[in-house]
Amino acid sequence: MAQQIADRRDIDFVLHEQFMAGDFADKSEEFAEFNKKTIDMIVSEARNFAIKELLPIYKEGDEQGCTFENGEVTTPKSFKRAYDLLNEGEWLAMVEDPEWGGQGMPRLASSAAYEYFNGANHPFMMYAGLTHGAGKLVEAFGTDKQKELFLKKLFSGEWTGTMLLTEPGAGSDVGALTTTATRNDDGTFSIKGEKIFISGGDHDMADNIIHPTLARIEGGPEGTKGISLFLVPKYRVNDDGSIGDANDVVCTGIEHKLGIHGNSTCSLALGGKGECVGTLLGEENKGMKAMFLMMNEARLLVGYQGFACASASYIHAVNYARTRVQGKNLLEMMNPEAKAVAIINHPDVRRQLMEMKIYVEGARSLLYFVNYCSDMAKIAETEEEKEKYEGFIEVLTPVAKGYVTDRAFEICSQGVQIFGGYGYIEEYPVAQLLRDCRITMLYEGTNGVQAMDLLGRKLGLNKGKPIMDLFGEMQKTIAVAKQIPSLETEAVIIEELFNKLAEVALHMGQAAMSEKVLSAFANAHPFLDATGDVMMAWMLLWRATIAATKLETAKAKDKPFYDGLLKSLTFFAETKAPITIGRMNGLMRTSSVAVDIDAASFPS
Repeated sequence: MAQQIADRRDIDFVLHEQFMAGDFADKSEEFAEFNKKTIDMIVSEARNFAIKELLPIYKEGDEQGCTFENGEVTTPKSFKRAYDLLNEGEWLAMVEDPEWGGQGMPRLASSAAYEYFNGANHPFMMYAGLTHGAGKLVEAFGTDKQKELFLKKLFSGEWTGTMLLTEPGAGSDVGALTTTATRNDDGTFSIKGEKIFISGGDHDMADNIIHPTLARIEGGPEGTKGISLFLVPKYRVNDDGSIGDANDVVCTGIEHKLGIHGNSTCSLALGGKGECVGTLLGEENKGMKAMFLMMNEARLLVGYQGFACASASYIHAVNYARTRVQGKNLLEMMNPEAKAVAIINHPDVRRQLMEMKIYVEGARSLLYFVNYCSDMAKIAETEEEKEKYEGFIEVLTPVAKGYVTDRAFEICSQGVQIFGGYGYIEEYPVAQLLRDCRITMLYEGTNGVQAMDLLGRKLGLNKGKPIMDLFGEMQKTIAVAKQIPSLETEAVIIEELFNKLAEVALHMGQAAMSEKVLSAFANAHPFLDATGDVMMAWMLLWRATIAATKLETAKAKDKPFYDGLLKSLTFFAETKAPITIGRMNGLMRTSSVAVDIDAASFPS
């Protein structure tokens, strides 16, 4: 069962050989207790919890789903016990201040736990992820009173949290929301409106649910400039922290979805009786700025969700390919006495497994790198160093969410393909992983939105300094690789990719600021794909530089692993890099066909 979630050997490689996670104990007093031994213990405990508690209820959660009867939402029967155990283990707020119920660990150390938990049961973990995000909003923008009442109960998981943005007429266009907030004499606000697609919006696993809610104060500016953020609990909270009366937040229904059946996706009516009360969180008319703190964290979490599904599907596919016997070896097809072999021996299956391998490995390193940057920003000794790592996070967030989940869904589809007809049957886990993965391309900003964010905001952020700093890091890796004889050929190919991306990024940035703006944004998603491809190439090259230096002296049991990392780089360089070059050549044309075509040309 352990191998059906993630590759522990590769996780250890990324933590301790690529990013040297144990060194944080020497770099900062804050992380002094998190040496390599401690981090390994954390990863092992997370893995055990995922395997023993979360994985066994994954299918059950899918089959039972959530129910809505007589105004009450019920989650799958096994979820409440698992949620209590998650809280007992203090897993919900691993990286947060122990004063508020966290463990204070480096984000890099938490990466493996997130991967295992989401790979085992991503619909279940959505409750915890949103709760943590709500807590971060209270921590960052709450008054002392709000922190006293809500923060520890959110970070400990005693209460859960959500994010109330989407409305029937305001999805990606949040500025079109109609939910209103009317001032009350006591400083609170009366909230009235409807929210839809609210993950974990109502359930039976906690005594209270805290809803950070976007609304417009009556008389406030139109659009996003007039949006404020409020804390709206399901049950009112008394001054002593005890739970009071119901707060006129009513679930009106739950969605029946393609996947993530174990998570309750709710429609909520606020103030239907005129009795919904909220408190302002942060400054008036600054709600979108505040919410983006949670949104950026949520987008990275979604990247982990998609990646974890892909990683699990890959592990399933490898194990199935090793044990599924069908067909003769291609070289023995004419031999009537030849026996059937495991399908992992067939060239096309090998190709599919290699495609899964390179993207799982590259995405793991990329996602862990973003958390590494967060840790480095936290312990930075200078403001310049802090800004550099924060800039990396900003630039890479749309890639970590958008590109990673695009590839993750493709990997899950390949997992089904390797299982053949069995993969299409719900009895096998790859079918559910495919369904559950699909949502990651949609929520917390569709991947089209991520592409526009990369092109429209991140390229020009701080006059382009973050992207140039990132390019500088990539150049360092290429320079190291070119000095290793066994990597020289691949390093030259990756350097060509890098140079072409720099050219394309400049071209796309200029187009987005010119009369070709519509054509530029019609090509934003292909640009995201090209950027993500080069990030994968960078990570695979980085990994290979480490593997190449260790291969000769490695123990016999580690040699196949390190050789596999070299093969991943070569496979990408030989089969994917030419496609990426072609994609970037197309971007240089900045095709305008998609925006020039008459809408009437599409079927009616």
